[in-house]
Amino acid sequence: MAIVDLTRLIRCGLPVLLVALSWPPSAYAGTAIRFTLDRGIDGPAAPFFLAVEKGYFKNEGLDVTIDAASGAPLEPLTRLATGGYDMGVADINMLIKYRDTNSSPIKASFIVFDKPPYAIIARRSRAIAAPKDLEGKKLGAPPVEGAFAQWPIFAKVNGIDAAKITIENIGPRVGEPMLAAGEVDALIGCSFASYVDLKESGVPPDDLAVLLMADYGVELYGDAIAVAPGFAAEKPHAVQGFLRAYVKALKDTVRDPVRAVEAVLRRNSAAVKEAELERLRMAIRDDILTPAVKANGYGGIEPVRFAAAIEQIALTYKFKAKDKAADAFDPTFLPAER
Repeated sequence: MAIVDLTRLIRCGLPVLLVALSWPPSAYAGTAIRFTLDRGIDGPAAPFFLAVEKGYFKNEGLDVTIDAASGAPLEPLTRLATGGYDMGVADINMLIKYRDTNSSPIKASFIVFDKPPYAIIARRSRAIAAPKDLEGKKLGAPPVEGAFAQWPIFAKVNGIDAAKITIENIGPRVGEPMLAAGEVDALIGCSFASYVDLKESGVPPDDLAVLLMADYGVELYGDAIAVAPGFAAEKPHAVQGFLRAYVKALKDTVRDPVRAVEAVLRRNSAAVKEAELERLRMAIRDDILTPAVKANGYGGIEPVRFAAAIEQIALTYKFKAKDKAADAFDPTFLPAER
């Protein structure tokens, strides 16, 4: 009888055991990742939520929770630094300065926006179509937004006489109404956020000029996926799995943004599909699927350009240790296929 049982075990039990051992990571309890966005839930955030809905994170053995943020540039970095979050989206230029100021070991591991959406959004009816046209004009600038931090770089590389421009410091989310009402001639902001909001408020699209700083000599990268140092050290495979899943969802989003934006609408009841879809398409066109990304794949940096970006940051920011700035990006977690 024992021999028969052993035979059955070999014929039946062992294959079951082998099948169990071959199950994908999703069959086990997932590694929890608490992830922070750097702003609210909008169209360009679609790949993160699509990765949840399509089970890409789950297939990597991950249980990912994604939280929105207020839009304050340092918020995702402080969330990572204090240990409340494991990974998140952060402006890599803010990250470089944050590391320099706070001696923080937080690093970026994946570039989301190869070109940042920092922009000057202007009214063509105010005779603004190029950077030098801003001289003699009134420029609205929300100091708390990341784009304003890059304004001095933009002015320097384009030979703009800043003394000839009136800068009006304004609160967040009031710049678009002020520009629509003609209270300022142009606005420093995020291209896909401000442009779509202005259109939605009734400003004719042909009266809007969007001057992307990246198209006018600013070499900076934009948003990146950053990782809390403790999490990177303790769970490197989880970081790698997250990025593999994200790349799959990102490619899906680029192929079919109409379907991808639905993942945003299911999480933001106030969102308008047409507006968020336009934001997403603008981000894909201007910030994500750039010529460099088409040539080299998603997520990485080009060392010469990154060095040039650090030099541009140094034009208006005094580093404590500029030689360490290049260490802000860690390529070791990048997926092989991207």
